[in-house]
Amino acid sequence: MTGKMLVGFDASEESYKAFDFAVDMAASCRPVSEIFVLTVVQPPEGVYLVEADNLLDETTKQYQALLKSLEEKARAKNLKISTEIAVGHPAEMIVHFAMEKDCPMIIVGHKGRSRLEGMLLGSVSRTVASMAHCTVVIVRKETS
Repeated sequence: MTGKMLVGFDASEESYKAFDFAVDMAASCRPVSEIFVLTVVQPPEGVYLVEADNLLDETTKQYQALLKSLEEKARAKNLKISTEIAVGHPAEMIVHFAMEKDCPMIIVGHKGRSRLEGMLLGSVSRTVASMAHCTVVIVRKETS
């Protein structure tokens, strides 16, 4: 595989697995020109603007520290990643970013919610897969 990859990252166990999958794939299938890691912060509904801004600022700071650790993990495998934090709806922002950066592959984790939870709460991985212009790899939680 050549080109670019986009990894959706939300600090969940599944997103770490998706990141590890992408890094392992990139390390074994060189050349990968770029790996993008995108974290999307979704503003809470029903919160005053000032409160939302403070919450988004604090969340962004927390994600910045986590993204630094991902950069170090990639560097250990001689890979360079670009990280970015966006604000909006996660699935929409992931698909938009992949189109904007011309990524032929998106890698996301799957939280393994039940079918009912997925219908009621939505599923970022399912929405990304249905909206994306490119290949989407969904890294599932290991089952025992």
